Amino acid sequence: MPSIAILVFPGVQALDIAGPMDVFAEANRFLPPDRHYRLELLGTEHGPIACSNGMLLAPTRHYSAAQEAFDLVLTAGGPALPRRAPDAALSDWLRQAAARSQRHGAICNGAFLLAHAGLLDGKTVTTHWADAAALAHRFPAAAVQPDRLFLRDGALYTSAGVTAGIDLSLYLLAQDCGSEVALNVAKRLVVFTQRQGGQSQFSPYLTPHVDHESPVSVVQQYVLAHLQDELTVERLAALVAMSPRNFARVFTRDAGVTPASFIETARLDAARVLLESGDEPLKSVAWRCGFRNAAQMRQVFVKRLGITAQQYRANFASLE
Repeated sequence: MPSIAILVFPGVQALDIAGPMDVFAEANRFLPPDRHYRLELLGTEHGPIACSNGMLLAPTRHYSAAQEAFDLVLTAGGPALPRRAPDAALSDWLRQAAARSQRHGAICNGAFLLAHAGLLDGKTVTTHWADAAALAHRFPAAAVQPDRLFLRDGALYTSAGVTAGIDLSLYLLAQDCGSEVALNVAKRLVVFTQRQGGQSQFSPYLTPHVDHESPVSVVQQYVLAHLQDELTVERLAALVAMSPRNFARVFTRDAGVTPASFIETARLDAARVLLESGDEPLKSVAWRCGFRNAAQMRQVFVKRLGITAQQYRANFASLE
């Protein structure tokens, strides 16, 4: 029987645990008894452990008592985990557990626990989009890709935030038992077997803060109010009485993106709102947001989010 251990700690995210566990538990419905997954929670503390939402978990045992080899060891994440101080004993156990086990990995920002143990060094990994920059900064030996739902690097598997743990688990299940079992489980859980696109489709494109009276802020507000206009660098530079070359340099320095990138992002975000909240034809949405046509809007969606505008609407349109 394949064995899966998930490490949990005070303040852990409940969905990081429940999602993967339900994938493998549901898989047992379609597998013969001798191939059933054996699931176990290992606690960093003795006794019940409270999740970030207040739910209490009852781990089978303390992690230090688990010295056997597992087929898969996962570390869950939690809202406060990136600020958690390193635990030398836990890091030592994780290194040994990873060496003993066939596969190891992290859900969400559980990657920080693996990073403290040195298990991300020289690896290509992902984590929750909100924590990706911090992970990359604190652990530069890891190659962090912030816009992936999950990644495999050898025996190491990492996933993006929360529900991406389900995506990763379905992928692992398909590896173990074939795509038919993974599809049956996905149907039972009413989820996609393989979601299209990366994490950007779930997170806002936030522009860096700038002084609201600065030329950059003036231009940003103008762009947001005139998305349908032809927004050339020359036109925007004239708005703040700057030369096009100097304006482009100052805008990129203070905003962190080029004027063209900011305009494209603003148009994309406006289109996302319209696609989520209404049923206007794509060509109408494209026109209202300043794209030349629906084809250009489609290209921007694929480039930025990894899915088409039509697919975005299908995934995120309001049900009201």
